[in-house]
Amino acid sequence: MRRSRRSSDRPGRRARPHRTGNERGSASLEFLGAALLLMLPIVYLVLALAELQAATFAAEGAARHAARVAVRQGEASDIHLSANAAVELVLDDFGRSDDERTVVVDCGGARCGMPGTRLRVTVELEVRLPFAPPVLGLDRVLVVPVEASALQPVSRWASMEGER
Repeated sequence: MRRSRRSSDRPGRRARPHRTGNERGSASLEFLGAALLLMLPIVYLVLALAELQAATFAAEGAARHAARVAVRQGEASDIHLSANAAVELVLDDFGRSDDERTVVVDCGGARCGMPGTRLRVTVELEVRLPFAPPVLGLDRVLVVPVEASALQPVSRWASMEGER
């Protein structure tokens, strides 16, 4: 009868894994590659959402400011001019002066500036997503519309306020 071999599983003794020379350090390389593949889309998503949020804040502030300025005007032609000027000023303050924009002033069917009416200013911006290449027109396709509106009542005493 043959004797059995000694076991290498004794306490204090570990079995060494079989390593080949070309496998050393490949786990860290795989980790870095996987991290890049996962992190780049997440970083781009954060940048794109930050750009959209900044444009939303700018559009909302521009609409609110334009509505407040417009109700202080007396003539209908002055209302549209002052609303556009206010939107341009606010968007420039937010650094969004290059965005394509549309400003709509709506008086709800009544004559603009009449006491007791409501004035709605709507600002629409077209926000280009960051790093959109101009190849194949992608810079025109990767555009997100952002819209904000503000409703401001015209004071019932608006005609008397100017007489002071």
